[in-house]
Amino acid sequence: MPFIRLTKIEKRRVFSLLACLLLAIAAWLFMALNNKYIYVAKTVLVFKNTPTKRAFYPLQSDTIDLQVEGTGWQLLFARLRISPPSVSVNLSQLNTKDFIVFSDQLFNINKQLESTQKVISVKPDTLYFDFTKRMVKRVPVKLIDKLDFEKQYGIASEIILNPKYVKVAGPTEELNKIKFWPTDTLKLDKVQSSSTTRVALQHSIHKNVSIYPSSVEVKLPVDEFTEKTIEVPLKIINNRNYNSIKLYPKKVKVTFLVALSNYAQVDESFITATIDVDEWQNLKHHQFTVKITEFPDYCKLVSVMPSKIDFIVEK
Repeated sequence: MPFIRLTKIEKRRVFSLLACLLLAIAAWLFMALNNKYIYVAKTVLVFKNTPTKRAFYPLQSDTIDLQVEGTGWQLLFARLRISPPSVSVNLSQLNTKDFIVFSDQLFNINKQLESTQKVISVKPDTLYFDFTKRMVKRVPVKLIDKLDFEKQYGIASEIILNPKYVKVAGPTEELNKIKFWPTDTLKLDKVQSSSTTRVALQHSIHKNVSIYPSSVEVKLPVDEFTEKTIEVPLKIINNRNYNSIKLYPKKVKVTFLVALSNYAQVDESFITATIDVDEWQNLKHHQFTVKITEFPDYCKLVSVMPSKIDFIVEK
C-alpha cells in the first residue's frame, strides 16, 4: 500500500491547518459555553417561618425541579453537582392559606443562588398541605448514650440534662404517641473525668412534628469507684396472718461500688432489703430470698450476703 510522502513544507502546512482548526473549535466552545441556557436542577426544600398555630403535612415530595438560566459551563457540570443544594421556602403564608405558590417567591429563591444563575420557574409551582389541629406538648428528654469508662471509673451521680424537657408541636394524634424525646447517641471512650457536652436531639420522622430546642446540654459526673460493705436490716413485707416472724440473721451485708465523692454519705438508709412472706405461704419455700428493693442509681451492686434467710413463724 503506497504511503503519501509529504515534504517538510507540506507537513508544516498540514500542522498549521490542524492547529487553526483546533483553535477555532476551542474558540467556538468557549463562546458557546459562555452563552446563557436553561437547564433543570433538582434541589431539596427547607421550610422556614412555619405556622405556629397550625400543624401541616406536605402532600408532595420535598424535592423540586428548578428551571435555571445559567451559562453553558453550569449546564456542562449540572449533572456533576446539585446547584443549589437546597432552597429555603417561606411558609408564613400558611397562616391564612393552605398552599404556597413558588412564583410568588422567585425573588427570594434567586437571592439564594449564585449571581450567574437565575430561576425561571419551579415544578411543581404550587405546594399543597394537609392541616390538622395543632397542639404543643412538653415531654422529657431521654439521653441515649454509649459510654466506655476506664477501669474503676463510672457515673458518680445523676446525669444532668439542661433542659430536662422540650416542647413538641404537631397534630394531636401524633403527639399522643410521644412519651419522651430521645437524643442522638452520645459516644465517649475511656472516660475518667467529668465533662459537659451538647448533644442534638433526634430529628422527627414526621415532617409535621417540630421540636424546640433542637439540642440539650449534658453534664456527666464521673468519679473513681471503690468497694464498700454495709449491714442493712431486713424488712418483712406481706405479713398479713402471722404475729411474729424471726429471721436468722436479721441483717445482710450488702457490697457495692460507690464513687469516692459519695463514699461517706451512702449508708444503710439508702438501701432497702426485703423478704416476702408470700414466698413461704404461697410457694412453700423453706428460706426467704433477699431482694434489694431500694438502691442508689449511682452505685453498683456487687453482692448480698447471705442471699437466703432462715426463719421461724410464730402465730
